[in-house]
Amino acid sequence: MTLQSVLPRIAWRLRGGAALSVAAAAIAAVAVVAPSAVHAQAYPTKPIKLLVGFAPGGPTDILARVVGQAMSKTIGEQIVVENRTGAGGNIATEAAARAEPDGYTIQMTLMSSAINESLFKNFKVRFAEHFEPIGGIASTGLVLLVHPSLGVNNVQDLIKLAKSKKPGELLYASAGAGTATHLAAELFNTTAGVKLNPVHYRGGGDTLKDLLSGEMKIMFSTMPPVIGFVKEGRLKGIATTGLKRDPLLPDLPTIAESGMPGFNVPLWFGLAAPKGTPKPVLAKLNAELKKALDMPDVKQVLDKQGFAPMVMDPETFRKFYIAEAAKWAKVVEATGLAR
Repeated sequence: MTLQSVLPRIAWRLRGGAALSVAAAAIAAVAVVAPSAVHAQAYPTKPIKLLVGFAPGGPTDILARVVGQAMSKTIGEQIVVENRTGAGGNIATEAAARAEPDGYTIQMTLMSSAINESLFKNFKVRFAEHFEPIGGIASTGLVLLVHPSLGVNNVQDLIKLAKSKKPGELLYASAGAGTATHLAAELFNTTAGVKLNPVHYRGGGDTLKDLLSGEMKIMFSTMPPVIGFVKEGRLKGIATTGLKRDPLLPDLPTIAESGMPGFNVPLWFGLAAPKGTPKPVLAKLNAELKKALDMPDVKQVLDKQGFAPMVMDPETFRKFYIAEAAKWAKVVEATGLAR
């Protein structure tokens, strides 16, 4: 029995204005609640667009396509990846923030999204104001690499060497200004009280090439591209950036356990929707995301890429993102990197 069918009976039993007031209030309640409930029950009825701020083939794009394809199998509609590159991911973020909050446009949000809030002075989009969290996807640590010719074997050796040099004399390679590899090194600088100077490249490929040749001596890197070189001895891994040792390089200590307690730089990815997206829709998307992350083929791809699933409900992901944005804002301010 629906509320609409009960209303006439309520009105018939009551007298005068009271009946009208009760009926009117109930009808108003139905009018407010019904659209959201109907939308949630029917959702989705058409393909869902997943915006990615980086080019095809990179880790963000790979994760988006793997997870999107897996979610498509159970949610009942296709999740279509759309790459909108530029401005360090900000173009896609702004497009997602402006989208209709109906659940049919969602976005890959990641560590660089949190960094960009303080890195770009004219970038006005803020996660807390413009987005609803859906959940986490995956995370991985970085590895701190040195060329064997540098003659350091651990984090404390590197800190000692850096302090013996003039500030800025010791250089490190970064995959680009504002990237995870850049900010990880700057957090290392501020935490260790040293000054390594960046040499910015246009991506990780060229940085790795120059590190292998010995032209550059220090670099923070994602793990999959460098594991082979570390095992061969062509590069020396001295620590990883997570709070726990990484299963891909389990013999390496973390920076946190190498005399810098609390140091933690996870490279992480998640999903978000425009502000105002109905909560039942967010709950549906979160549930489908969790199903996807539990699929054996998805786990296999994540493991191959060096990622661990980062399963979170929307509220946990919201708190995690806000804490990450605050952490990187301090690094940006301390180093004067805002531009």
